Amino acid sequence: MTDELTGGCLCGAVKYTLKPGFRMKPYACHCTDCQKRTGSSFSMHMLVTEADLTVVGELNEGHVIQPNGAISTIAGCAKCLGRIYAANDQRPGVVSLRVGTLDDSMKMSPSAHFWVSSKQPWIIIPEGTPSLETQPQSNEEWIKYVGPDQ
Repeated sequence: MTDELTGGCLCGAVKYTLKPGFRMKPYACHCTDCQKRTGSSFSMHMLVTEADLTVVGELNEGHVIQPNGAISTIAGCAKCLGRIYAANDQRPGVVSLRVGTLDDSMKMSPSAHFWVSSKQPWIIIPEGTPSLETQPQSNEEWIKYVGPDQ
């Protein structure tokens, strides 16, 4: 995961490049917020340094207050509305990149599953893959489950 990665939205109006740098391993989130946001059963994210992400194309933004009080700014393509990443005011300089927008997303698999307390019952978590009923509660726990690749 130290290679340069590229991706973009569905319609191609937004493209991005992620330089090598600080990256966490991808994880699957089964929370009901992600289910409603995506219209799917879960979403995959990868926390990256915002400075390593170069986006070309027009983005629009939406804002959501998370259960912990954090303000999440969701950025997506202004044309097709495909979500690219989210920023959280409690994690300055870090964004949550939507893994499915990567050009090589098929090479990514979640290193952990969070919010399995609200996952769809037909989803089977692979044996040996860490999972939590909610999400990591501290920076140390985040590192434990999806620690950075360098």
